[in-house]
Amino acid sequence: MRSLKETLERFYRDYNFKDRLKHDPIEFPHRYSDPDDIEIAGFIASSFAYGRIDLFKPVIEKILKPGGTHPASFILNFNLKKDSKYLRGISYRFSKEDDILCFIYMLSSALRKWGSLRNLFYQNYRPRDEDIQNALTGFINFFLSIDTSPIYKKNIRPHGLSHLLPSPEKGSACKRMNLFLRWMVRNKDVDLGIWDKIPPSKLIIPLDTHIARISQCLGLTRRKAADWKTALEITTALREMDPQDPIKYDFALCHHGISGLCKGRSKGDICSTCVLSFG
Repeated sequence: MRSLKETLERFYRDYNFKDRLKHDPIEFPHRYSDPDDIEIAGFIASSFAYGRIDLFKPVIEKILKPGGTHPASFILNFNLKKDSKYLRGISYRFSKEDDILCFIYMLSSALRKWGSLRNLFYQNYRPRDEDIQNALTGFINFFLSIDTSPIYKKNIRPHGLSHLLPSPEKGSACKRMNLFLRWMVRNKDVDLGIWDKIPPSKLIIPLDTHIARISQCLGLTRRKAADWKTALEITTALREMDPQDPIKYDFALCHHGISGLCKGRSKGDICSTCVLSFG
């Protein structure tokens, strides 16, 4: 009888990561070599990575285009009066043009104060913490503390903006933030590993629809809600497989769902031949 750990290890070991790279938003930070550009491109790409990939990729392209080969420099020196024109007409689902403009304005404010996103995150990180929850909460709270009145004429945070900055403090699964952190912290497979002060063991799985469904199929969680508690439960289960790098399975499992190989529901003809079947 094959155990779940053996099944996941085999699946991870045999997975063709490079083949799926072009089908994932991580392709954007992979375009750059400078760590500052990598993290800025990664933060923008992960923040808009929801819905259909063929819909959000063009939006990310438009946002990154004004920065050319050095998006970090463009964001750092972003001038609301002079550079707003580059974001004109860009919107995506919940986020209108002003929301995306405010998001970039906040990102610029963060770089001006901290120099880089990693410096801001490290400021909130404590090695004694069990995971990155407290650090992520502090990281997001900094963005939410920024005065948005230069954009909206009053200090508000409409849904189109707040949706881009979820926090575990409010129970959100924070899928896109945890995705960004996976890219920055892990240095294996497709991940970039440029934040070396945080061990991969502290990461929380980016919980999306595909991971939620597959995790239920594998018995990693019984929870139905796509929230922070469920992300923690799945991560805790995966730590039993690999305590040092529990979310190493994330990319392969997620793309198993994205590719359509897993339908997220019991179908005898599909489940019986699934590479993740065990027992």
